[in-house]
Amino acid sequence: MKIILKENVPNLGQAGEVVKVADGYARNYLIPRGIAEEANPGSMARAEEYRKKQEDMEDSVRKEAREIADQIKDIKMEIAMKSGEKGKLFGSVTSGDIADYLNSQGLTVDKKKVELEENIKTLGTHIVPIKLHPEVVVDLEVIVEEEEE
Repeated sequence: MKIILKENVPNLGQAGEVVKVADGYARNYLIPRGIAEEANPGSMARAEEYRKKQEDMEDSVRKEAREIADQIKDIKMEIAMKSGEKGKLFGSVTSGDIADYLNSQGLTVDKKKVELEENIKTLGTHIVPIKLHPEVVVDLEVIVEEEEE
């Protein structure tokens, strides 16, 4: 049976896609739960319209992410922190700190987009990737310096 997905379904497809599934799966699971609808000429037209709208929205999100990335690549984040022996910090620089800094610079970046493997715990220069969109990743240079007392 051909159906049109109303939601993203793992291992099956994305919302708006027309997919072929077993009749029982469609009638007993997908359609009753509102996850899909049976494909017919009217629903196919709506699905195509929905898909175009989604593509336009995705293009605008991607464009906005690229604009933010262009601004981020020109920024060098400098932060002063107390440190002990061998340049180890008494705290750490977290993804939240980096997101807050970028937000203070007028850029809207969620801390979940900061791809920091682990918090920065040493002095020096660190390159932190920021994933603004699945297709847009930009590196931010974070310079951690000794705080003067």
